[in-house]
Amino acid sequence: MDTHTGNATTPDGTRLAYRDHHATAPDPDAEPTSDSQRPPLLLLHGLAGHMGEWDDLLPVLLADGHRVITYDARGHGASTRRPPDMTRASAVRDVTTLIEELSLPTPVTLLGQSLGGHTAFLTAAAHPHLVDSLILIEAGPAGPSPDLPAGIAAWLDSWPTPFTSFSSAAAFLGHEAWARGLEEREDGHHPRWDRDTMLAAVAELSTRAYWPEWARVACPTLVVRGARGTMREAEMTRMARRARIWTAVIEDAGHDVHLDQPRRLHAAVRAFLAARNTT
Repeated sequence: MDTHTGNATTPDGTRLAYRDHHATAPDPDAEPTSDSQRPPLLLLHGLAGHMGEWDDLLPVLLADGHRVITYDARGHGASTRRPPDMTRASAVRDVTTLIEELSLPTPVTLLGQSLGGHTAFLTAAAHPHLVDSLILIEAGPAGPSPDLPAGIAAWLDSWPTPFTSFSSAAAFLGHEAWARGLEEREDGHHPRWDRDTMLAAVAELSTRAYWPEWARVACPTLVVRGARGTMREAEMTRMARRARIWTAVIEDAGHDVHLDQPRRLHAAVRAFLAARNTT
């Protein structure tokens, strides 16, 4: 694997930390496809997360021959911690900034989980020429969700920070991947985000639904729901009424499908990309 680490700067001055991964050799068992049939994959993590969440999925995507870009969303991880704008529109601009600054061959495939998936389909709606296909994990246009900010605040406030050790953080958060996103200081492990910034990131979702934007998405899309996740079956069913939609329910997975069942998720992603290439 050949990885380049860098920072992209958005129009409002926000710094986005990213990693650009290139496969050194494709999986010999992978179906042969031309480069034009393997658009770059841009991976978008969810709220309070970080780009390292994709580490379990990354090797198999690279083995399939994909170029994969991961990044810390604004307000998260190694990106600008207190950006001037946390609107949904600013998150979409971040995607287009990365595509432009990395000179990615377009269209790309966007794979996003939770809030990252929401950003992904908004990008496809606003910039259809940039997006070849979408993979949405526990993400959709339903709303409004007036209780969401309070629920997120309660969740963030429940974190016993600073965590005294990496193991205690992993045990509380449920996955080592979450713990790897923390910052280690002398007094323990701290989140690399601010509470108010996280609440600002979901503020718009509390006030409206995004079905009009979803109706403008025309590219092939895979919608993935964890069998124990938070995405409602009715939302997936309604999304599937649009043409060129594939759906998958991953057993033994919660909201963090990519962490709970990365191999099963990869199988669904691989099957979708193969089907998309033949339609």
